[in-house]
Amino acid sequence: MRHFLTLKDLSSLELEQLITRAIALKAMHRNGEIYEPLRNKVLGMIFEKSSTRTRVSFESAMIQFGGGSIFLSPNDTQLGRGEPIEDSARVISSMVDFVMIRTFEHDKIEQFARYSSVPVINALTDDFHPCQLLADMQTYIEHRGSIKGKTVTWVGDGNNMCHSYINAAEQFGFDLNVASPIDYMPSQSIVDNAKANITLFNNVNDAVKNSDLIVTDVWASMGQEEEQKKREIAFENFQVNEQVMALANHEALFMHCLPAHRGEEVSANVIDGEQSVVWDEAENRLHAQKALLEFLSTND
Repeated sequence: MRHFLTLKDLSSLELEQLITRAIALKAMHRNGEIYEPLRNKVLGMIFEKSSTRTRVSFESAMIQFGGGSIFLSPNDTQLGRGEPIEDSARVISSMVDFVMIRTFEHDKIEQFARYSSVPVINALTDDFHPCQLLADMQTYIEHRGSIKGKTVTWVGDGNNMCHSYINAAEQFGFDLNVASPIDYMPSQSIVDNAKANITLFNNVNDAVKNSDLIVTDVWASMGQEEEQKKREIAFENFQVNEQVMALANHEALFMHCLPAHRGEEVSANVIDGEQSVVWDEAENRLHAQKALLEFLSTND
């Protein structure tokens, strides 16, 4: 049985095949082809952190594949309210075919997976967001071809998205520059363990030179709202704007996992500009996750 807790749970070859399959599934969907490999299958969706794109993409994926899903909010489960995680894992996994979890502590999803009898998918933890990276890689490949050997620059907080980009650099074979304020750098252990060329910067302009892809995220993620003012000061020189994009390669793309705060981490003319592929990126969550579900259903 396979789980998908980080990008490292799949080999580089498996990830490449999964992206290829996602592109094919997208074409099938747009051509109106009915394909239901998960008929009568059920996805249990445990949300301890809310999300628009994650819920819509996973529910749509299961419906389009002929299956169904069960949405479980923090008020609908006993996780964190007294019942041990291993007990919840045993019970929930006995009734569904997959479990998707969006939570805080990464060790919580690891513990759930250890006791689950079905594949577990990480739909975001404080440390990693691998499903978003599947969509991002699909989007780059659709627009520019292979990302292997390219240079990607992450601008902003060294958060779960940044950590997953570090994993992706290893798995997909690109160089990664990370531009973050000194107090908001990614986990050093994740950087040290990456078998990839990772370069850390505290200056955006230096980091983005000759880059093929620029990626950013909000300055204050969910649960960090009380830090908003402090982070606005720390990140004031880390906005992706036209001047920053001009330092990258001429055909560089811009991505953002959304929701975005125009005028903070990205200027409106960049996110709405010709180099931005954020809307394709958002849609590709659906197609990449369909490919992931299909893969896990045949490798359990």
